[in-house]
Amino acid sequence: MNILRINTRTRTYTREPVPENWERLGGRGLVARILVDEVEATCDPLGPKNKLIFAPGLLVGHMLSSCDRISVGGKSPLTGGVKEANAGGRTGLALAHLGVKALILEDRPEDNEWQVIVLSAAGVRFEPAGDLVGLGVYAAAAELLARYGKEVAIALIGPGGEMGLSAAGVQNVDRDGVPSRIAARGGLGALMGSKRVKAIVIDPSGGQKPPIAHPEAFRAAQKAFNKALQEHPQTHTYHDYGTAAMTNMCNHFGGLPTRNFSAGSFEGAEQISGEHLRETILARGGEGETSHACMRGCMIQCSNVFPDPDGKARVSPIEYETIGLMGSNLGIDDLDAVARLNQAVNDLGLDSIEIGAALGVAAEAGLMDFGDGARALELVDEIRRGTPLGRILGHGAATTGKVLGVERIPAVKGQAISAYDPRAIKGTGVTYATSPQGADHTSGLTIRAKVDHTDPKGQAELSRSAQINMAGYDTLGACLFAGFGFAAAPETIRDLLNARYGWDVGADILQALGRESLKLEREFNRRAGFTPAHDRLPEWMTREPLPPTGAVFDVPEEDLDSVFNW
Repeated sequence: MNILRINTRTRTYTREPVPENWERLGGRGLVARILVDEVEATCDPLGPKNKLIFAPGLLVGHMLSSCDRISVGGKSPLTGGVKEANAGGRTGLALAHLGVKALILEDRPEDNEWQVIVLSAAGVRFEPAGDLVGLGVYAAAAELLARYGKEVAIALIGPGGEMGLSAAGVQNVDRDGVPSRIAARGGLGALMGSKRVKAIVIDPSGGQKPPIAHPEAFRAAQKAFNKALQEHPQTHTYHDYGTAAMTNMCNHFGGLPTRNFSAGSFEGAEQISGEHLRETILARGGEGETSHACMRGCMIQCSNVFPDPDGKARVSPIEYETIGLMGSNLGIDDLDAVARLNQAVNDLGLDSIEIGAALGVAAEAGLMDFGDGARALELVDEIRRGTPLGRILGHGAATTGKVLGVERIPAVKGQAISAYDPRAIKGTGVTYATSPQGADHTSGLTIRAKVDHTDPKGQAELSRSAQINMAGYDTLGACLFAGFGFAAAPETIRDLLNARYGWDVGADILQALGRESLKLEREFNRRAGFTPAHDRLPEWMTREPLPPTGAVFDVPEEDLDSVFNW
């Protein structure tokens, strides 16, 4: 494995050996290590000193179920701090097959010439991308696949990233070549756009799977993991209903964001639930799929393809986060309206959580009526046209709220809260407040814990454990749902790593990786100027009761400040 550095100004590249202190990290942990080692924490996120990093996780490369994710990272244009966002699709696997432990894009062009970077076993090519600029990700990906071959991996940005919008992510093509897997959060698409890179094409042909030190032991560990994953009941739930299964569950707890987080239950929840989603897909048939794998080898297949009423594919996938932020949060109870918004935002290369939250703030400011899906789509079109209002929305919920004079802004460290209201799910609220990443459920979701979620006691400890584990999984390159198998057979993480690399790590390796990643992320943020005062939820959430439970966020500040005291 090697480190591949690309200078986007000189359009040159180098391959380097992996530094010793990077060897036992991958994915999120490696992103944090590189940022601490090489990026000036106070730099302009869109300036030449920032770096855009692509790092496959430690287990990526062998089509282990749900374990081929790519971490994308840099200093966030949205939060001003550390950022890692990960995604499924082909990118992680393809980079691993080319022997790339980390791809680092450096510097910034002095001209305005856009480029496509093509990686292959033969090296790196820089090709003009002028004809692709302005295209949405669907049209751009189709053109790139036609140009470079149907089996290549692609990471690309849409018009949102080209415009430098803070809600822009990096899209990755899935198993079927659809650019549906987005490293969404924190504005990393804007960082890629600042380097004038429209797309990175990775041709893995001529590459090979990463070497395995002990193949027999690896196969045994893989078999044990697969068995544990297959037998876990949640595997079947997510196979049938995807993440949309969370809609009714969150509504039950009174934590479903509704009308700009003014309530925690939605009268139309059943119409946008996972159950109704599945029924709709089955009834329409055609190109719809109730279960779909975003990565080769995934047995959970939690994705879906949502068809329009004529059975033509509209968007893949509709996730719970999009349902929560673009459905109930906007007072919309129509899956077709959510799907149209989802597809439009995807095509722009934007984070549906951030844009959904921004639209909720805009509705509170009177720019649309809650429940008006057509008007919401018009506002998304403002973003596409690059109007002043569109650019405001495209910079996310915090910017939108400041410009429009709205107090109820659901954001932490400048990043929108995802679809679990922290007043009702307080452990996740602790995660939102204290995660170095900004408000992000994937940094430590606690909704499945068997606790009273409205009781502030013990929530900091619950979040601490969840944050450590999730940082560990992100460092492995494992999907959140691979955690079902690893939780049932935790020794398989140790066994897989020892067999693949010839290491001798212990049973606590997941937590060791998670703690190391969080320590590095917090160090970067400290250097960037973050203090404990940044580890707080919006003040209005501490005093505004959330119907129907009447909960406020009342976890003591001393508990928040103790989360990382392990």
